[in-house]
Amino acid sequence: MTDSLHDPGPDRAAARALSGDAPTGPIVRHGAEIRVGTGGWTDKTLTASGVFYPADAKTPETRLRYYASRFPMVEADMGFYAIPDRTVPERWVERTPDDFLFNFKAHALMTGHATDVARLPRSIREALPPDIPARIYMKDLPAELRAEVWRLFRIAAEPLHEAGKLGAILLQYGPWTVPNKQTPAMVAEARRELGDLPIAMEFRNPAWMEPRLRERLWALLRDNGITYVVPDTIQGTPSSMPLAPAVTTPDLAIVRLHGRSDLWAAREATVLEKYRYLYDANELEEWLSLILELAEEVERVHVIFNNCYANYGTTNAAEMAGLLSRDG
Repeated sequence: MTDSLHDPGPDRAAARALSGDAPTGPIVRHGAEIRVGTGGWTDKTLTASGVFYPADAKTPETRLRYYASRFPMVEADMGFYAIPDRTVPERWVERTPDDFLFNFKAHALMTGHATDVARLPRSIREALPPDIPARIYMKDLPAELRAEVWRLFRIAAEPLHEAGKLGAILLQYGPWTVPNKQTPAMVAEARRELGDLPIAMEFRNPAWMEPRLRERLWALLRDNGITYVVPDTIQGTPSSMPLAPAVTTPDLAIVRLHGRSDLWAAREATVLEKYRYLYDANELEEWLSLILELAEEVERVHVIFNNCYANYGTTNAAEMAGLLSRDG
């Protein structure tokens, strides 16, 4: 179980967040624009009374407006679970400042995950054979419907891209996705189907970072103009990625910090248990150094705290923004 230092409860986390004077906009270091945000703004433990949002922020609109007054970017994960109609991102554009950015998480089927048929867009559901299972993978769809998944997701992302508010499309692959002969085709498909949209990829199997393979992966991403996501998790599990920062696109580097819960790879653990972790000051300082190193090589750096339990992510994001603004 996570110790009390890293799971102090929302009240103590809130006190930490208020102890510093964190900037609310982008921070420029080494000539690079650094944005810090969280992996979502609608989690139930975050929207609970008194945790992060003021009492009068009770609607999707008021919550996003408030979040955007505190941070310059966010990761939108709803697309992973269901491809939204483009009117949803259009509302996000309307409710955020002109310079606010969204990283948009790709749909589950696009990264080898399963999804419930009931959550697919109607146009796809109606085209499926009647004997289709209730939960499917992309491989279960005929070629024309696989292409339709990519097309509808691309349409959903267009309002963000057109408004200049799309940071990147995040494709997060599960631990079962390992390097093999199909890897170049997988990467090329994402680039082809998403066109000129900015793309970032995160992997969850340490085989990708074996010394003999990592350079091949990074070269493949560079050739396709795709950003490698540098993740942070607890070490020593089947889905733990070794710390190996790399830059594969000159304009963007992305860091995603998931916490270091002992339950990260436990099958029986809930999503909340896996991400219920508050980084301490020493851990943040370690990442500060790495973030500044990345800033020396790229134009922009996105730092996403995905330890999405209550206000743990927003607390650490505010603390990191404060460190970045004060560090000389």
